[in-house]
Amino acid sequence: MSLTLNQVTKKFGTFTAVDRLSLEIPEKEMFGFLGGNGAGKTTTFRMILGFLDQTEGSISWNGEEINYDKSHLIGYLPEERGLYPKMKVKEQLVYLARLRGMDKKEALKELDHWLERFKVPEYKEKKVEELSKGNQQKIQFISAVIHRPKMLILDEPFSGLDPVNVEMLKDAVVSLKENGTSIVFSSHRMEHVEELCENLCILHKGKPVVQGSLKDIKRSFGKKNVRVKADFDTSFLEQIPGVVKYKRLGEGCQLQVENEAASQYVFEAIQGKGFVRTFELEEPSLNDIFIEKVGASYE
Repeated sequence: MSLTLNQVTKKFGTFTAVDRLSLEIPEKEMFGFLGGNGAGKTTTFRMILGFLDQTEGSISWNGEEINYDKSHLIGYLPEERGLYPKMKVKEQLVYLARLRGMDKKEALKELDHWLERFKVPEYKEKKVEELSKGNQQKIQFISAVIHRPKMLILDEPFSGLDPVNVEMLKDAVVSLKENGTSIVFSSHRMEHVEELCENLCILHKGKPVVQGSLKDIKRSFGKKNVRVKADFDTSFLEQIPGVVKYKRLGEGCQLQVENEAASQYVFEAIQGKGFVRTFELEEPSLNDIFIEKVGASYE
C-alpha cells in the first residue's frame, strides 16, 4: 500500500504552504520528513489525513483516493498533544479505539499490551493530567496505534522525552514497521531520522530540496568529514586546500572537506607534528546536509 503525492500544492490565500510536492512512500517502510519550522510538514500531514483539502494535485493510497472512509487505517500522532486531561487513560483510549471500529474487549487487550510494553500498567486508571509530560506522550502514542493502523504518521514523536523513553518509543516504532506498518515521521533530530529511515525528504518553504534514499543523498553530497584527535594545535588545518569548514573539538578538530583527495592533504599535513590519536574519514551527517541545503534561509 504505497502512498503517492503527485504535484500537491496547498495555498492559504496568497501564501503557498506546500508547493508542487511529489512523493512516493513505499509500503512497510519508515520515511523521514524533515524541514525547519514552517517548512510545510504538518500541512502535508493534514492533507494526507484528509483534514485539509489540497489546492492542486492528488494524494492516493494504493491507487485510491484518501478520504474519511480510510481514516481507521491510519494512525496519527500530532505534534500538539490532544488528550482529555480529566479523563482516565483507560476510558479515553477505549473511546478512541471504538471510534475507529474496534470493540471494547479488543481495545482493552491492545491497551494492556501497550501499557505493559511501556512499563506503565498502573496508569490505566489514572487521569491524564496526573501523568508527567513524558508519560502523557506514551499514552498519546498508544492512542495513535491502538487500532493497529496500516499507516502511521508521527509528527515529532520524540519531543520532550528523556533518552530512556526515546529508546523505548523507537523500539516500538521499529517493531510496528517490522510487522508491516508504513510509517512517516518528522523530526528535528537528524540522528533519529538517520538511524531509522531508508528514504527521506527535506522540505524547505513547501518545496522538496533533498529527496531520495539516505545512502544516495550522502553519496551525492560529496563532502566528507574528517575527525582528528591530536596532542598538538590543529588550527593550521583550516588553511589546507579543500577544507571547507573547521570546528575545534576538545582535543583536536572536525573538518569538512570537499572530497577524499582533500582528506589526503590533511593526512599529510599532520605527519611529524606530534602524536595523532585518531584520524577518521566519515560520511557527511544528515545534519551537515540539512544545514547546507536549508541553512542560510533557515537561520
